[in-house]
Order: sequence, then C-alpha cells, then structure tokens
Amino acid sequence: MPVVRGKLIEPLFTPEMIAERNRTMAVEIAANPKKDLLVISILKGSFIFAADLIRALHDAGLAPEVEFITLSSYGKGTQSQGVKIIKDIDSDVGDRDILLIDDILESGRTLRFARDLMYERGARNVDIAVLLDKRSRREGTLDADYVGFVCPDYFVVGYGMDVAYAFRELPFVGIVKGDA
Repeated sequence: MPVVRGKLIEPLFTPEMIAERNRTMAVEIAANPKKDLLVISILKGSFIFAADLIRALHDAGLAPEVEFITLSSYGKGTQSQGVKIIKDIDSDVGDRDILLIDDILESGRTLRFARDLMYERGARNVDIAVLLDKRSRREGTLDADYVGFVCPDYFVVGYGMDVAYAFRELPFVGIVKGDA
C-alpha cells in the first residue's frame, strides 16, 4: 500500500484500469453523432480525468473544442443550498452538443445545475461523463451518460481528487486508510 504524505493510500482503481476505461468511454462517446461538440470540464477535481478523456476522444476521431467551468456548492455548515458559478465558460453553447466532464457524480446537485444551465443557454444536447458514479449519495434522479466506474461509498482521492488540496497528483484513485 503506497505511503503518501505520511498516509496509507489503498488503490481502488489503478492507472491501467483508468486508462483502459478512458479509451473505452471515448469510443462509446465517438459512436454517437455529435454536432459542433464542446467539452466542458468542471473544475477542479476533473482536470486530470478530463485531459486524459479528451486525448482519448482525439484518438477515437473526435476534435472537440474544450472549455472549463468552476462551480461551487454553497450553504450553511454541511447543508448545500445551491450551486454558484465561480468561473464561467466563454463559448456560446447554442445549438451545440455539450459533453460535461466531472470527476465524481455523488449528490448530483452540481452536475444537474451545469446540465440545466447549458440547456437554458440553448444547447442542443448535453451528455455527462464522470470517472466515478457514487450512486449511494444521489439526491433525486440524475444519471451520467458515460461512467468510468461505479464507486463504493468511500471518500476517494487521487487522479485529480483531493482532501485539503492534497493527493490530486496520484496516478490512481485510492482510499486514505490512515497514518503510515
């Protein structure tokens, strides 16, 4: 079990598993006709997954434009009361196919907000690709169109996901098991 910053990290999804799943998802995405595809990565946690998936999309024959949006849940304490835009995209989404990319689909609030926002702005279609789907945490109905892995109910780090800004650099998704 790797030790990183004095913590034991148990790998859940290895770099090889992630790379293979990214290639497979890219082929699945490319198999559906797209009109003027715009990929929008939801920052910050999705940045590594988005970069790898976008390169896999290129290898699968797609040449999308790429944008970034930063969203934040807000509220009192641990109760989220909404989602706000911290950094918006610059592109017009009117009559375009959109692929939203996020690291993990948990409650669904942020992705639902982003999807609805794109439709309000005139997107033709909005698909969602996530590395991890943590179904046990879902609030309401929202499913991703493309899922890397179903994630058990653990707090995960690595491959862009963090705890207190640490562990984003890990090439795998893992579970912090405690001190080394």
